[in-house]
Amino acid sequence: MLNGLKGLGVTLRGALRSKVTAEYPKEHLPLEKRFMGFPALTWDAARDEPYCTGCMVCVRYCPTQCMSARMQDNPKFAEGDSHRKKIIESFEINLGRCILCGICVDVCNFDAIEMSHEHERSERLRNANRVDLPALLKMGRRYQDEVGWKQSKPNPASPNEREAAKTAAEPAISGTSGEPRDQEGSSPPEKPGEDAA
Repeated sequence: MLNGLKGLGVTLRGALRSKVTAEYPKEHLPLEKRFMGFPALTWDAARDEPYCTGCMVCVRYCPTQCMSARMQDNPKFAEGDSHRKKIIESFEINLGRCILCGICVDVCNFDAIEMSHEHERSERLRNANRVDLPALLKMGRRYQDEVGWKQSKPNPASPNEREAAKTAAEPAISGTSGEPRDQEGSSPPEKPGEDAA
């Protein structure tokens, strides 16, 4: 009898205790900034284009070969608005095969791919988790906004920006050539206390 009452006390204490778990489909706990979800492509807002140049390094290093990519000539480079000669034309990741290892992020030289916070992507069909370029960029932009993502190094100047800087520097260089002279064209006066050699 006494043991039964003790057991009932344990049960009542457990029932009246505040809950420590979240009911997952209804409640979503906030994710940490370092959480590694599925990979996503980042967007360069300064150039209004993806960071990805389609160099295929991430595709070659992927242990499950779940990525494919194709590059093209960048029309913005031909116009002088971007420093990237090549740009991504198509990119696809089969998220059903991705093992979330993060190797693609480590080997990327352009900050073009990041492990996003996307993790709820269950599908009924085998190939339904193939994600193309627009979807990857959408995931990446959402991730950049969520965590306040910053590029690790600044963009190099585009051809138009280099030309503008060169044009702005030319008048400054031509106006300061040679030694400073007074109005008659003679050398500036010697400082007091200096002996003529």
